[in-house]
Amino acid sequence: MAGGFITGQRRPRAFAPCSSRRGHHEDAFSFLQLDGVFTMTDFLKTSLSRRTVLQAAAVGAAGVSPALRSVVHAAGSDAPEKKEVKIGFIPLTDCASVVMASVLGLDQKHGVKFVLSKEASWAGVRDKLVNGELDFAHVLYGLVYGVHLGLGGPKKDMAVLMTLNHNGQAITLSKKLAEKGAVDGAGLAKLMASDKRDYTFAQTFPTGTHAMWLYYWLATYGIHPLKDAKVITVPPPQMVANMRVGNMDGFCVGEPWNHRAIMDGIGITAATTQDIWKDHPEKVLGTTSDFVKKYPNTARAVTAAIIEAGKWIDASLSNKMKMAETVADKSYVNTSVDAINQRILGRYQNGLGKTWDDANHMKFYNDGTVPFPYLSDGMWFLTQHKRWGLLKDHPDYLAVAKQINQIDLYKQAATAAGAPLPKSEMRSHKGIDGVVWDGKDPTKYADSFKIKA
Repeated sequence: MAGGFITGQRRPRAFAPCSSRRGHHEDAFSFLQLDGVFTMTDFLKTSLSRRTVLQAAAVGAAGVSPALRSVVHAAGSDAPEKKEVKIGFIPLTDCASVVMASVLGLDQKHGVKFVLSKEASWAGVRDKLVNGELDFAHVLYGLVYGVHLGLGGPKKDMAVLMTLNHNGQAITLSKKLAEKGAVDGAGLAKLMASDKRDYTFAQTFPTGTHAMWLYYWLATYGIHPLKDAKVITVPPPQMVANMRVGNMDGFCVGEPWNHRAIMDGIGITAATTQDIWKDHPEKVLGTTSDFVKKYPNTARAVTAAIIEAGKWIDASLSNKMKMAETVADKSYVNTSVDAINQRILGRYQNGLGKTWDDANHMKFYNDGTVPFPYLSDGMWFLTQHKRWGLLKDHPDYLAVAKQINQIDLYKQAATAAGAPLPKSEMRSHKGIDGVVWDGKDPTKYADSFKIKA
């Protein structure tokens, strides 16, 4: 690793930090100045140490309270126990806040250094978190809950430190299906009823977010995902290639792979996940409960750095474009910039000539509402695990969410990062089917669906 990048891999030239401590600070500061988001007074320039100048520069990028506050976290009595942490990620647009925290030097501002590890599959991320090869990961919300309960794999007490993003996934149907009229949920249901054959749909992990979005969407249109179709698991970067050779009729995955399918002329966007649940939770910063207990200061510092990175991304159009240029690099998502930079701005097309501006595109901060790990969000995934037979019995929904979602630690990190806190640890939404979820009666909610396992 050099300056937060994977050793031996090319850094984005425009604003990659230098490997030396001095160069790293100068690059981070000049980059943030370039965007016009921070103006340093002559007093600060001459009176603060170079370390504090970097922290003050990050104030401009992320709107943090005075930079001196986090000096206490980085160098004081509650300094991070581990100075270097290994963080896994899957090549998806929503790994961006983890990547940008490293690229912008926000990790080292909080006294830690991120060593980023590009992973091939969610099963691999799960295994490496459980066995300690990874300290943290950009990971599916439902995966963390599944591991905590031992659903279909190893059982280990887990922790969600923050939500990394809302929205920004989609359901893609093959061009062949679209040509037969299956351009949305209703069209797919009609085709499957009239053209009887085996239909195959892919998600990315059995307990994960994409499986739950896919199942919920299919069931909304009267399609039973476990009885009327075959569902397979495919790692995100392999979705497009598998559709190209005819291995599936549709898939649910994160960007940029839905937009990539359109660019490659093999698929169309039938629905976005924000259509299913506006401002839904998606990826989280996950780790084990053991890690949080052993290294609480490190967990807080890593969380604070990523909160700031999310705030930086959402702060301006320019920042989003720079993010797209960075994460498109082969070190990260390994795709063309134009596969990322449209939908991150809310510029959507369905692959059939329809275009629209979506205000509910992928968000990483959204005035501090994104990163908070709402208990009700975690509980919702449990209700769907129960709905689809992954859980045999109803768990104590709220108790499990309180075990996993590290609310107190998040509040400390948010304070260090200058992020506001919501009034409640619960929130509500109305799904695409009109059903309201508010977390008040999860057992009743889970049992209320007509289509279930």
